[in-house]
Amino acid sequence: MTTPNNPPVVVDIHTHMYPPFYIHLLQSRTTIPSSVPLLSSPPSPDHLPGRPLTKSYTSLPAKISFMNTHNITTSVLSLANPWLDFLPPSTAGQTSLQINADFQSMCSSSQANNRLYFFACLPLSAPLPTILDTITYLTTLPHCRGVIMGTSGLGSGLDDTNLLPVLKQLAEDNLPIFLHPHYGLPNEVFGERATKGEYGHVLPLALGFPMETTIAVTRMFLAGVFDAVPELKMILAHSGGTLPFLAGRIESCLRHDGYLFKKDREEGKGRRGIWEVLKSQIYLDAVVYSEVGLKAAIEASGEGGVERLMFGTDHPFFPPLEEGEEQWGSVTVNKEAVDKALGEGSKEAELVMGGNAVRVLRLYEE
Repeated sequence: MTTPNNPPVVVDIHTHMYPPFYIHLLQSRTTIPSSVPLLSSPPSPDHLPGRPLTKSYTSLPAKISFMNTHNITTSVLSLANPWLDFLPPSTAGQTSLQINADFQSMCSSSQANNRLYFFACLPLSAPLPTILDTITYLTTLPHCRGVIMGTSGLGSGLDDTNLLPVLKQLAEDNLPIFLHPHYGLPNEVFGERATKGEYGHVLPLALGFPMETTIAVTRMFLAGVFDAVPELKMILAHSGGTLPFLAGRIESCLRHDGYLFKKDREEGKGRRGIWEVLKSQIYLDAVVYSEVGLKAAIEASGEGGVERLMFGTDHPFFPPLEEGEEQWGSVTVNKEAVDKALGEGSKEAELVMGGNAVRVLRLYEE
């Protein structure tokens, strides 16, 4: 492949699809996670809940049409939650192979026209040798550029020591992790009115998702995961949740914690600061929906922080609600934030909109 020349490359690193085998898997289930046809009327009381499978989730032509509408050069596809976390150990490995093969097939098809790559899914409920074998397999897929992972890891969070062999293998094979939240915060955190549906999905999506990411990555930091796997690269969804804003507070609390201070001194541990980790191992997507948030994410990433952010759309979530509307506000608002923060057409804006993704994810390499 060769890098497109003009206009400047626009790369969407945060865009989801359900490939054929995953659709079949969800449709065959009778419990959540499952899928349902798109409904034209309210469901009956005995209707099985599940995610409606619209063309935006399942159709490759629909994805390409969306890209064309919004002048997106290249997309890096990934499975939407709940990934494969729900699968029994006996089937997770084979299911992962099939779904990743489906992604590779879509990306290499004539319809894709050399415009697609993907983040693979791992069978994290499977035995460790199966997970490691899967990572090795991913290195043989020409369009795979990393893996997508939720915050539960093998089931106990990303600070679980049992996950370290997986993280080390990913780092060794130069496969970044695109970290995406799923579970959010417990529903009771948001109060009785929210649990009754009065506030829609605003609280779990706007606050629960970002806080989930923040907590997961902070647990990794406190556990010394980034020091144990210094070559690991992570791309955090939604601009890292609240990490850009809270990193200083996390650092201060760590410095003033008597237990950790004593423990680190006794062990002779030279713990790196969270700012250093943010500047060396963590990248952020630019799905933050505001100039203020984008500037904070850039500042948190240190000198040259503009080189650590990558544009995303979160398609097919947050679709237009007005009938006949073609432009997705979730796309245009994020692009406007880049333009306002960095200057429309500037070199810095071009890096965030596509140049950084090309470099970090090795796009267009043969």
